[in-house]
Amino acid sequence: MGLPVPAPASDGDRERVAEMLQRACGEGRLTLEEFSVRVGAVWAAETDAELAKASEGLAPQPIVGSARTVDKVVTVFSSAKRGGRWRLRDRVVRLLTVFGSTELDLREVLTDAPVIEIIGRSWFGELTVIVPEGVEVDLTGTNAFSSHDLRLAPVPRLPGTPEVRVAVDAWFSSITVRSKPPSITR
Repeated sequence: MGLPVPAPASDGDRERVAEMLQRACGEGRLTLEEFSVRVGAVWAAETDAELAKASEGLAPQPIVGSARTVDKVVTVFSSAKRGGRWRLRDRVVRLLTVFGSTELDLREVLTDAPVIEIIGRSWFGELTVIVPEGVEVDLTGTNAFSSHDLRLAPVPRLPGTPEVRVAVDAWFSSITVRSKPPSITR
């Protein structure tokens, strides 16, 4: 007797698993980066076994990281970094940077919002936003004696990931949005 042949994955099965992953991300059981990696595996899955692997380990469990929600970041004559596992209060993060440096790493952010908006102003400052590869980003805002730099990896958009909109007015500042590959492998 030969080995059993794995059942092929259907588009309906892929959609159900992707929705389950999106709920897990919204509940804080997956970070945005983990969600991106897993949902990419879902859409690439050819068998039911590969789909099952993309969703394994999602039983409710305690979350390690900051339970504090963030909706505003103010940096004046200093630097602020927000990275690791953190939670958005809602879909909007307001920021103000004056003579300072702010870095927002969204790769492990916990959210179920379909759109994440980062809005604010920067005077004589620097803002860096880091997103996982495969996330769509829109960078807008007034740009006076400043630079807006959008550097995303040339990879396809991952279905189900939120869109990130960065609308920051900049005076004598540098605004950079870049993608980074996942640092996790599952």
